[in-house]
Amino acid sequence: MRKNCWGFFIILALVAGLDQFSKWHISSTMSLHASYPVIDGFFNITYVRNPGAAFGFLASAPSFFRSGFLIAVSAAAIVMILYYLAQNKTGGFLLMVALSLITGGAAGNLIDRVRFGEVIDFLDVYIQSYHWPAFNVADSAISIGAVLLVVELFRRRRGITAASE
Repeated sequence: MRKNCWGFFIILALVAGLDQFSKWHISSTMSLHASYPVIDGFFNITYVRNPGAAFGFLASAPSFFRSGFLIAVSAAAIVMILYYLAQNKTGGFLLMVALSLITGGAAGNLIDRVRFGEVIDFLDVYIQSYHWPAFNVADSAISIGAVLLVVELFRRRRGITAASE
């Protein structure tokens, strides 16, 4: 994994940078709760702020608990991934990309939580009146990274199973 170290940090920086730039652009050019259609009936840019985690988890919890808890969880996830990378001498390209996307996304949302106590979201996907919860670049990177991580874990498991047969 160490040979991919530069790639990991480049992807992490690109994800966190793009996330923060997009959030800055949205918050500086739109009013809170403003929305404009990109693809009618499917996708809007809608500026909202989420004090909770995914799907509004903990949004109604007391702010001192919610903020502290979510900052601690994000920071712990980043530290655990970095520790894993420092200890792991093996790992392929897909694993590096998956972990860098997850870490970059976690860092992007962590920056928002430290700065604002909440996360800026603006990607609004919907069909008719059914809306997926608004999300951002960091959330997208975390989701894509998680899918790639699952793919890599299945690939490794199949390789171990095939080797043991």
